[in-house]
Amino acid sequence: MKTRFFLFFFSVFQSFFAQKTIQEQLDVKVNQLLASEPMYSGSLSFYVSDESGNKIYEYQANKGLSTASTMKIFTAAAALETLGKDYQYKTKIAFDGNLYITSNGDPTLGNDRFEGYKADNFKQKVIETLKQNRISKISGDLIIDDTCFDFQKIPGGWPWNDMGNYYGAGVWGVNWRENVFEINTFGKEIKNFSNINDVKWVNELRTEGNSDKSIIYTAPYSDVVHINGSLPAKDMKVSGAMPNPPKQLAIELAEEFKKQKIAFNGKIIINSEKIINGEKPVVFPENKVILEYKSPTLDKIVYWFLKKSVNLFGETFIKTMAKEKTDNPSFESGVKYLKNFWKDKGIDQRMINFVDGSGLSPQNYASSKAEVQALLWAKKQPWFDAYYDGFPVMANGMKMKSGSIKDSRAFAGFHTSATGKNYVFSIIMNNYQANDLSNALYNVLNVLK
Repeated sequence: MKTRFFLFFFSVFQSFFAQKTIQEQLDVKVNQLLASEPMYSGSLSFYVSDESGNKIYEYQANKGLSTASTMKIFTAAAALETLGKDYQYKTKIAFDGNLYITSNGDPTLGNDRFEGYKADNFKQKVIETLKQNRISKISGDLIIDDTCFDFQKIPGGWPWNDMGNYYGAGVWGVNWRENVFEINTFGKEIKNFSNINDVKWVNELRTEGNSDKSIIYTAPYSDVVHINGSLPAKDMKVSGAMPNPPKQLAIELAEEFKKQKIAFNGKIIINSEKIINGEKPVVFPENKVILEYKSPTLDKIVYWFLKKSVNLFGETFIKTMAKEKTDNPSFESGVKYLKNFWKDKGIDQRMINFVDGSGLSPQNYASSKAEVQALLWAKKQPWFDAYYDGFPVMANGMKMKSGSIKDSRAFAGFHTSATGKNYVFSIIMNNYQANDLSNALYNVLNVLK
């Protein structure tokens, strides 16, 4: 009898809930979230509109909270509009006895995400170009001019314990392999490593647990890599941020010259290192260019920026937009440009604060309403399909950009309901005291399905 009564009551409750308006259903779920124990000292900002911009629901929609990687929706849209979806970065090689390499900051140089643009593809192209120009000997030096941006490699708001990890790679004028190296480990034992030279290791790893809880500490131009935390007792691959990507590129090219029987006995010279030593950088000889190597188009780079949250891409976009529009390729100039860009699109500046282009800094903040306004504006632009394509489909089946840093979780995106209603939404939660942050937000967002 009790079982039948419970089933009857549950059926009535479901029917009653289904008859509620979407606003009422969202309000029930939001209040459940706010009343939950993990939300005792938490904060929430939530905004939903239809595709025409008409408000469907809001809760503290103007409240600025730490966005984590949903920050990328602002940077990606601004880059597509400012630079154009067909924009390509360029890496140039010149020869006058010395071999010179320079770039305008191509963040894809030598990475594995784009077929035909991997590290071996670039090295092969360099060798082919030398042979086509009948260059079998480099009598001078190998010079990397990495000075197209300002000297600062890391945004000022990044936490120290993020900087040495793969997602905390800095931005150089010449980037290489996404500025990431790899370590193969078994527990606390480092078996071997790749894509990093000329460093000393301090290994304080512990063997424990079932998941990767290691942290890598390094910094631009440091010759020390410190790794601690813990790893399980099994074969693992851990990635960190290169301290000097231009030098790593030069070392790999010198090794390739040897393999290909191209004589090279000169020095490796990195212009940024010359600046460190108080010396004048070597001037790249524009009239001696023998190769101009172009990156994939910007829309393809934005795809991976959004799909896999490649922070390097966002920070490069920031400096590139600053250089193109203000002739001052610094983080400070770039984030100022970004904020003014969105002010011009009608977003109240009190609802946004940008410190970087990727969302890694906890000093970034935005409100859910600001994020929805950015998405609605992007939806009207001719490049929107390329932008939309990069939004991942999350575990609950909704297409949205996610963001996650300590005690913070956010989603922003687009969804078409079973009834054909098109929603644009953002939900940002900070200081939620539980391990599973995503399900708490899915429980609210699933109402839109």
